[in-house]
Amino acid sequence: MKYRKYNMGSYNLHFIESNRFKTITMRINFKRKIEKYDITFRNFLKSILLESNKKYPTRRILEQKCEDLYGLNYNIHNILSGKYGIMSFETTFLNEKYTEEKMNEKSIAFMFDILFSPNIANAKFDTKTFDLCKRQMEDSLNSVQDDPDYYSKMRLLEEMKEEPLSYRSIGYLEDLKKINPKNLYEYYLSILQRDFVDIFLIGDFSIEEIKPFITKNFRINTLKKPGTKHEITYSKFRKLGHVVKEKKDLEQSKLLLSFKLKNLTDFEKQYVMGIYSYILGGSPDSKLFKTVREENSLCYSISSSFSAVNNLLTIKAGINAKDYRKTIHLIKKEIKNMEKGNFSEENIASGITTYLNAYKQVLDSQDSIISNYVAHEYLNLDLLEERRSNIKKVKKQDIKNVAKKISIDTIYLLEGRDKID
Repeated sequence: MKYRKYNMGSYNLHFIESNRFKTITMRINFKRKIEKYDITFRNFLKSILLESNKKYPTRRILEQKCEDLYGLNYNIHNILSGKYGIMSFETTFLNEKYTEEKMNEKSIAFMFDILFSPNIANAKFDTKTFDLCKRQMEDSLNSVQDDPDYYSKMRLLEEMKEEPLSYRSIGYLEDLKKINPKNLYEYYLSILQRDFVDIFLIGDFSIEEIKPFITKNFRINTLKKPGTKHEITYSKFRKLGHVVKEKKDLEQSKLLLSFKLKNLTDFEKQYVMGIYSYILGGSPDSKLFKTVREENSLCYSISSSFSAVNNLLTIKAGINAKDYRKTIHLIKKEIKNMEKGNFSEENIASGITTYLNAYKQVLDSQDSIISNYVAHEYLNLDLLEERRSNIKKVKKQDIKNVAKKISIDTIYLLEGRDKID
């Protein structure tokens, strides 16, 4: 597998040559430092660009074209990455080595049509398509409480009151009401003009053949100043956890805790915290699972996760509301046990093995390989070979040291039908 990067001035081209796959995957990332209003605009834009464009004015015609291109798949994703919002246009198509000549170029051209040929008339989006997408998005925003897992995670982050971490990734109804066909088109143009752009392409192809086609047809020519780091850092830390409780008609209550991390080294961020979270709540043999679920039967499920870009550890559990206080007590006890080093070398070895297996699985997916290079480019994370080597260097003292950098911030309970004692 060979990787090459080309700075084209207004965008970067990333080529990953690999003969392991019969398909080619292309991902075009548009990213900018996120503001709250951006999120709703970008989600709306995703929907309307997927629905139709000038060349393919209906969803059915789009689907027929994908069939003509040997079952090409495409999608658009919006994610929040620390301080940035990333809008990704992604397509996977069968390599022309297994179809017919020029199909690679035709498939890439189709994705460029999705991006550069929206359904526009008189400097605004097609009204019929706009109204359809607006109704769909309004329904989606109104139903956010129907998914207790998503809703509770969203509310936990909101209560942390740290921007942009606290922004709702799904968007906001009040911002949706402000969007019209004209200002949505203006926002679309601003993405082409202002956003940082990276194109990632992976597959069995000749760079010398495919690069000229992309540079000729990718119509972005605005130079941008270098961006800032994605990473969210904190200046304020609570001495005690900020507690928030809400009630909802649920059979099971949702308990979530967030912990801020301060002054992590690169090694701690990339490797130590992953092993820490694995031992604490990342497996059926974890400290939280054994103590809270197996020994005390206080939860239906419990786990922990770590986000390096957000410097955030999150613990979530499904409990009976009456067990809230005891569950919190036991979670805090296990957090303290991690700081004291009350875990075994076998726990560490199991975590390292789990991560090594996960690294192997990355190579089985073109999408995962691209994501690996995206993380390297945007977050300065190590590539796979370095990860395999460095994860083995994590020692018990590293985990004890990082445990001292963890500070509880918010405790959120979405209380079900059971009453808290």
